[in-house]
Amino acid sequence: MTELIQRWQALPAHLLETPLPAIAITLLAFMLGTHVFRLLKQPSWCPPVLIASAVVAVILWGLDIDFARYREGAAWLMLLLGPATVALGVPLFQQFHHIRALWRPVLLTLPPAAMLAAAYAAGLAWALGASREVIASLAPKSVTAPIALGIIDQTGGSASVLMGGLLATGVVTTLAVSLFAPRLGVHDERVLGFVLGINGHAIGTVRAFEISPTAGAFASLGMGLTGIFTALFLPLAWALIAGQ
Repeated sequence: MTELIQRWQALPAHLLETPLPAIAITLLAFMLGTHVFRLLKQPSWCPPVLIASAVVAVILWGLDIDFARYREGAAWLMLLLGPATVALGVPLFQQFHHIRALWRPVLLTLPPAAMLAAAYAAGLAWALGASREVIASLAPKSVTAPIALGIIDQTGGSASVLMGGLLATGVVTTLAVSLFAPRLGVHDERVLGFVLGINGHAIGTVRAFEISPTAGAFASLGMGLTGIFTALFLPLAWALIAGQ
């Protein structure tokens, strides 16, 4: 009987050595976040990922689970980010006739927008006295997670700080577009989607698909091109600045 009790007490620690608890916590938080989001009538200021993140934080705190252990287990889900990003090529193909008609404005606006997104994040962090690691972590905050994680591997950033920056950026982007686009008279779904994709990465892209398939396609385009462009210029710019 004593041995059975000891095994039962050791079960939580044993389970934490597998990815199952982390995956279960993540899926539970996602389903709860989606449910609450619908109950709140889908507000743009509170996307499901924000609610789910809060749920995960509460569960980890309540069960006294080390974040590093949770992150290690959830790495299995992180593997799905790459295929999910690639799958966004489907709406791109479906809306390619719209995209082809605007390829010049797209190519002219994306580079300065992507550089500005990285520059103001790094500049604000530097002005507030942040460390080099924090600055490197926040610079790619407008890039989709799989690409951003690869960037900080080269620049020496922190994955935890990066993920927090990605979450905050996506939420603020969707909120800003919802608030200011109507006031500025911007109603073109292509423009709205492109802005959401460039600045809000995956969270903005989800919001764009809620607007329309066309907005979602342009958001996918903006997110993908921003990721590619930032992956090319940011490590190079970081190396030049760090070398001075």
